[in-house]
Amino acid sequence: MKQEELSASSRGILGKKVRSLRRKGLTPANLYGPNTESIPLQVETPLLERLIVRVGQNAMITLRVDGAPRMVMIRDIQRNPLTDGMLHVSFFQVEMTQKVRAEVPLLFLGEAPAVKSRRWILIQNLTTLQVEALPSELPRNIEVDLSKLEELNRAISVRDLPIGDTLKVLNDPDQVIAHVEGIRIEVEEAKPVEAPPESEM
Repeated sequence: MKQEELSASSRGILGKKVRSLRRKGLTPANLYGPNTESIPLQVETPLLERLIVRVGQNAMITLRVDGAPRMVMIRDIQRNPLTDGMLHVSFFQVEMTQKVRAEVPLLFLGEAPAVKSRRWILIQNLTTLQVEALPSELPRNIEVDLSKLEELNRAISVRDLPIGDTLKVLNDPDQVIAHVEGIRIEVEEAKPVEAPPESEM
């Protein structure tokens, strides 16, 4: 599979002045790593958005900084909470022989048979897992099979996931990912109807 690439250029505009970059279709960024000084960069926003859709945050990409290739991961994405527009992105330069920690999304597959009853609902407690692995071994997501939730009060914990030997999960093994519970229906007690006062003669 061809390595994904993204071009970036050095950025001289810093601080609040970066707003002018966003108006030009550029996203402020920075590159950092264990043996790398933080470098301010800028990337074309449309290219960055399409790359994120294709590979997510954990995939290895070749970031060409002023033409020079660097192996990086997209580490942090900041968006405008109102418009969802890209505000800033951080690239983490990796050493392929050194393990890294990352947050991997959970991908829920199938349907929990137990929730077919209208009295039971599925509760998802986690949406990501904290993991450690070599950069080349980081998955884009971790699958969770919901078909195992066949009865009320059944749960899927971290220890139940089929994790390979190349991936170390840092979450508590007993942490619940998803479970089925009953719906609580509160019935308001009917108030006694008061008899109208007797009319005075």
